[in-house]
Amino acid sequence: MTSTATINAPLAHIMNGKPMTIFQWRAIGLCFLINMLDGFDVMVIAFTAASVSAHWSLSGAQLGYLLSAGLVGMTVGSLFVAPWADRIGRRSLVLLCIVVAGLGMIGSGYARTPTHLGLLRFVTGLGIGGILASSYVIAGEYASRRWRSLAISLQATAYALGATVGGFFTARVIALLGWESVFIYGGAATLATLPILYAWLPESIDFYVSRRPEGALTQVNAIMRKMGLAPLQALPAGSVGGNTGLRRSLSYLLSPSVRRATALIWVSFFLILFGFYFVMSWSPRLMVAAGLSNEQGITGGVLLNLGGIVGTSLIGLLAGRLALYKVHAIYLIATAVLMSMFLSLAGGGSQTLVVAFVLGLFVNGCVAGVFAMTPMIYEPAHRVTGLGWAIGMGRFGSVLAPLAAGPLIDAQWSPSEVYTLYATTFVLAAITVVLLHFGIKRSSDLKAGAK
Repeated sequence: MTSTATINAPLAHIMNGKPMTIFQWRAIGLCFLINMLDGFDVMVIAFTAASVSAHWSLSGAQLGYLLSAGLVGMTVGSLFVAPWADRIGRRSLVLLCIVVAGLGMIGSGYARTPTHLGLLRFVTGLGIGGILASSYVIAGEYASRRWRSLAISLQATAYALGATVGGFFTARVIALLGWESVFIYGGAATLATLPILYAWLPESIDFYVSRRPEGALTQVNAIMRKMGLAPLQALPAGSVGGNTGLRRSLSYLLSPSVRRATALIWVSFFLILFGFYFVMSWSPRLMVAAGLSNEQGITGGVLLNLGGIVGTSLIGLLAGRLALYKVHAIYLIATAVLMSMFLSLAGGGSQTLVVAFVLGLFVNGCVAGVFAMTPMIYEPAHRVTGLGWAIGMGRFGSVLAPLAAGPLIDAQWSPSEVYTLYATTFVLAAITVVLLHFGIKRSSDLKAGAK
């Protein structure tokens, strides 16, 4: 144990100076578990799309609305539910939203009309939208500087892993028990994590320091002891206390010091999630339209997520050696190239599935990169709001992507033509990422010159 920390010693500096503990890795691991379930809960509608469409004889446009219903809920959750984590605590909001998402999933299994299913997918998305920002922020805050990019990238890996497991599960269960059972089992698994999270998921230290609720010092010192650090005599000076309501947080996000970064982050999220959710939502269905069997379409969707497990882990590791913005820009350009050739050059069958894996590697890495870039731009008191609103802006893209594709399919666009059109969003996103990096660097240089 080190000597007792003083109020002038920044907690981040203390944590960065010591090796990661089991307690810290466990906190990151629990966030990993949360994001695995979210990956399954979000992507289950894509894996069941062909069966649901056949069950109710849905057109492409109708299926697009159904695919977007959960994403609309995630948008609302990111914008208006996630910011509550900066007021009531990251942990409390995660537990509440797990209940909402789990019940929404179970209810989806009992839907009797497309409208009913769409409403329940909205409820599920509402819970997931509230969870995502908090889980990413908790993972980032409990990681030391050396491991932070990897810790955050692993959350995207978990999302892809959950979707992969869900795809394998869906392909086997639909034939035996029907598409409804997939939602019911997924919701039950989500709710089953509540006792584990209640017992072991810690609250964010930065939340205690910035909000200073009653007993904050006692709670912080309990966490410090679990990390092998000496207790504090008092909370660090200069922390942001008092009211951190949504209006104040939004004023901060749009303040002169960070508004340019905020605008570029919002545009980046919109473009990346627009392209990502097109790929993940429509690929199983479009592979079937291109000549693959329904089972091969589901397998292709699984491989997109399986590739994502590799891609999201790899971007976190590369970011420890290279500038994150460079790695991220390379991922974005590679995704655009692969999308433009996905079906037109893959040749069908096993070749298409191989390209699906590689595409999944890069497109999931694009999402991991933008999540890793965002939280540390903002002050702790507004961090979940900052990430939540960035995700929310991205969700507008994720909602529009499936909706825009449906009419194109109905208008007899070929799957290859649709993929090529959507590939342009990743080129534009690469430009915003580079602009964001140089904008932040210039701002830092100006601040350093003024001192």
